[in-house]
Amino acid sequence: MKASKIAYKPVGMALGAVSGMLAGAAFKQAWKVIGRQDDAPDATDQDRSWREVLIAAALQGAIFAVVKAAVDRSGATATHRLTGTWPG
Repeated sequence: MKASKIAYKPVGMALGAVSGMLAGAAFKQAWKVIGRQDDAPDATDQDRSWREVLIAAALQGAIFAVVKAAVDRSGATATHRLTGTWPG
């Protein structure tokens, strides 16, 4: 394993935590607009329909994936600019 890849591990982990927080906040805001409610449904919420639960889960997954990819790519690009080596 390359030294740059090992050195990037803690950075990648920190970026992963940040991306999770950003994705969670983005999902909450998106759900307020789309679902017209403050709280998204849980899978075990008896008062919510299948459709609502599955739409919320799909939206949450899509937002998480996009935010994670954007943050990971930004971190790798910044590392490349600073060190001259791509961390991947």
